Amino acid sequence: MNKPNFPNQGRHEFELQQEKFKAAKKSTLISVAVNTVLSIWQIIVGIFSHSSGLIADGIHTLSDLIADFVVLIANKKSHKKPDEDHPYGHFRYENGASLILGIILLIVGVGMVWSAIQKMLHPELIQEVHTIALVAALTALVAKEGLFRYMLHVANKVNSSMLVANAWHARSDAASSLVVAIGIIGSLCGFRIFDPIAALIVGTFVFRMGYKFTYQSMQDLMDKGADEETLQEIRVVLDSIEEISGYHDLKTRKSGDFYLVDVHLELIGSMTIFEGHDIAVNVRKKLMENPQILNVMTHLDPYDKDCLH
Repeated sequence: MNKPNFPNQGRHEFELQQEKFKAAKKSTLISVAVNTVLSIWQIIVGIFSHSSGLIADGIHTLSDLIADFVVLIANKKSHKKPDEDHPYGHFRYENGASLILGIILLIVGVGMVWSAIQKMLHPELIQEVHTIALVAALTALVAKEGLFRYMLHVANKVNSSMLVANAWHARSDAASSLVVAIGIIGSLCGFRIFDPIAALIVGTFVFRMGYKFTYQSMQDLMDKGADEETLQEIRVVLDSIEEISGYHDLKTRKSGDFYLVDVHLELIGSMTIFEGHDIAVNVRKKLMENPQILNVMTHLDPYDKDCLH
């Protein structure tokens, strides 16, 4: 049976993890800088232009800062080396961070929906704003959409679900700025009801997004297995190895954005321990050529073609 031995991972896997760590840190620091400037800009302009929507959007941007710091902490913690208390490493910090980000999106979505409903029930709460508020809202919209596209590009490049969650959080903030812009335009044109209607639609969208990330991260933390496509890739590799007579009890579970694989290998019972060990090592090596697989645990079962186990 093979034990986890992360320090002996190939150079390719190690380099991938380091690339992921550096990309996450860089993109998140950029997000922190952008969101800090935007939140201050929105709140100050919102106060002077009498735009409660712009002030609320500025506060919403602050939620992105919270998310960014969560990602920074999780990114640093998840790449700690395995220790006695965490022999499989600390990659699940990423799953925990994705859960927190999902909860933040849920809260923001509920807040947007509640605020929109209150304004629809009480139109007198919608105040007329100054034109400068529209300039601020459009500036924030362009900046946040650009930040979203940049962060999503980085997340897909390094295959990080945590960074994808954070990128979509930036998109939710861009959607919030769009709502504010539409509301301001409607207010300037005399149609103040546009603001709460748009806010209700986008708030629902943000809530759904938060639910998606919360549900997925909860599934990963509860050891949900790999998707069928990944399982099929594993089966193809196992079926291609002639030295094994078969396999069973193939199991997978998530650790961060990687998979841990357990499998029972069926070998001819007359083989020596040395022969079985070499085959198990080869199986592990072949499976770990997949960059998504962090480690493989094998168990050897003697196979007798004349009977079933």
